[in-house]
Amino acid sequence: MTETKGAKSEQTRALIVETALRLFRERGYDATTMRAIAKEAGVSVGNAYYYFGSKEELIQAYFDDLQEEHVKACQAVLDAERAFAPRLLGVLKARVDTMVPYHEFAGKFFKFAAEPTSPLNPFSAESGPSRASALAIYREVVDGSNLKIDSEFRQELPELLWLYSMGIVLYWVHDSSPGCRKTYLLVERTVPLVDRMVSMSRLPGFKSVTRELVSIIREVRD
Repeated sequence: MTETKGAKSEQTRALIVETALRLFRERGYDATTMRAIAKEAGVSVGNAYYYFGSKEELIQAYFDDLQEEHVKACQAVLDAERAFAPRLLGVLKARVDTMVPYHEFAGKFFKFAAEPTSPLNPFSAESGPSRASALAIYREVVDGSNLKIDSEFRQELPELLWLYSMGIVLYWVHDSSPGCRKTYLLVERTVPLVDRMVSMSRLPGFKSVTRELVSIIREVRD
């Protein structure tokens, strides 16, 4: 009975999110109310607010669901590859794969995430779980690889890779090429460069630069 109730609750939650996304696309974010979302989803307004306290929470749920899709989509390449570059390439391509179906209205949603004070900002406290999940993927990219680099740089590399992926996402939002072809091309062309730069970090002439970079990252973050 409890499992059935839990499954129904998850279905209701998913229906509300799906309905909200459709209405945001059709009517615009500002013109769509929680009451309208509840009506279209066939639930009471109180029930809609039970699952989501605001429209911002609905978009956050969309981002969280997208992150879960990415975790599942990149698992195959992480299980199969040991080399750093193929692991990173597979993870970034999987990221684009999961985002492409939502490209039509991505700009409308990501403009809210660009607001520094918005709870949808990827650096906000509200985005913490989604951000932690994303960082965990890039930590798995590094830790599961045969990469041999300075231990301190290795510790900070996942966050740098996440920031790199955020740049890819930003480009994707503005990519008007068919099937987001240019975004895939950007990934394919830049991953080898990242791989080379990371590999060069262990060379004697670059170690001091790497340590300075680690110092800057930690100072800015703290």
